[in-house]
Amino acid sequence: MPLEAVEARRLYRQVADQLRALIDSGEYAVGSRLPTERDIAEQLKVSRPTVREALIALEVEGRVRIRVGSGIYVSDPAALATPLPASAMIEGPFELLRAREFIEGAIAEQAARVAKPEDIARIDASLLAMANTQHPGDASMIHDRAFHVAVAGSLDNAVLVRVVGELFDQRLNPYFAKLAHYFENPESWGAALSEHQAIRDAIAARDPDAARTTMREHLARSQERFAQNFGTEAAAPRAQARSG
Repeated sequence: MPLEAVEARRLYRQVADQLRALIDSGEYAVGSRLPTERDIAEQLKVSRPTVREALIALEVEGRVRIRVGSGIYVSDPAALATPLPASAMIEGPFELLRAREFIEGAIAEQAARVAKPEDIARIDASLLAMANTQHPGDASMIHDRAFHVAVAGSLDNAVLVRVVGELFDQRLNPYFAKLAHYFENPESWGAALSEHQAIRDAIAARDPDAARTTMREHLARSQERFAQNFGTEAAAPRAQARSG
């Protein structure tokens, strides 16, 4: 028997696999509601963001539907025209943001040491464009990306520019897009813009420590914005009473 490549399976995929198996076995029928995000996390001894990534993955596959304020319900995947296959290899949104926090924090720190006036001008142009764009939307995403790429561009290293751009572009994957659909709004984009301004100011002031800290805080707060619950915790007992 030939050897097969070993894959380090991401934790959220393991959670999704368990929930998918329970659905396929009939434990949760089409139309029924899954336990709350908190209950699943407690039963599996994992974090709630991990459960959230798993639920988003299952929604993208067409296995569940998240109804904010009501709960997570089992769907019939056959009802979708082109459901995403369960085997799809996609990094989870929180995994991506943690990677960006580490990498871009170091980049911002160095940018504060080496940024030239023209680099600051490019950063300022992206901030101005973001401030004058309706949020959220495709245009605001373009300007958000331009900001992060401009910071990386200060280091005059094409590899780092490409890495930052490619990491940002992972937001275009269906898992991240679905998560953003629930949690991004004009207020969250306003907060992100303020955080961008703080990063810019630290770089312009040539303060490496502040630049690293503000960039890492920005990406950590992005994780926090996506880590809110789906508004189902309070609704669950009432829904159980109606169905019982």
